[in-house]
Amino acid sequence: MHSTLHLIIAVIWVSSEILLSRLLRSSQSDKTRADKQSLRIIWITIMIALPLAHLLSLQLNWPISASTLLPDVGLGMIIAGMLFRFTAIYTLGRYFTVDVAIRTDHKIVKFGLYRYLRHPSYLGMLISFLGNALAFNNWIVVLIGFLPVLGAVLYRMKIEEELLVSNFGQEYIDYRKETWRLIPFIY
Repeated sequence: MHSTLHLIIAVIWVSSEILLSRLLRSSQSDKTRADKQSLRIIWITIMIALPLAHLLSLQLNWPISASTLLPDVGLGMIIAGMLFRFTAIYTLGRYFTVDVAIRTDHKIVKFGLYRYLRHPSYLGMLISFLGNALAFNNWIVVLIGFLPVLGAVLYRMKIEEELLVSNFGQEYIDYRKETWRLIPFIY
């Protein structure tokens, strides 16, 4: 039962990301595009890390916890992360693109989740990936299925922040001083 539910949630999760990737790319008319292959790096990392982590978890039993609740908590985190990510995407509206870009009339969004966090969409994504690791209840999935994705997302945030500073200057620098990058009160 649990593995079937995990599979259903995972299919919905991955399908939603593929759909976002197909529908919300920047266009040639956008003012600035500076992705520096970060979208490709994220996708390649995911396509290698998740299947490899799953396969290794079948071979290596390194449980995170003896609790039978942990996999359920993990599945809940996948769903919560998706909802958090979709809320962030909805809040950005037409300014959201899956590749790093600045629209012609782009403005810095400073309301909703963006009032506190500069990258809530990435936080939602990372919550889902961590939830996936917990759903497997295996340290190998944390090491191979979460940490490489975290590294790719941190690289992506660096590129995005550089682009935002170069386009918005002091306005974005001031916004950075007023918000957390990813995790409130921590980072």
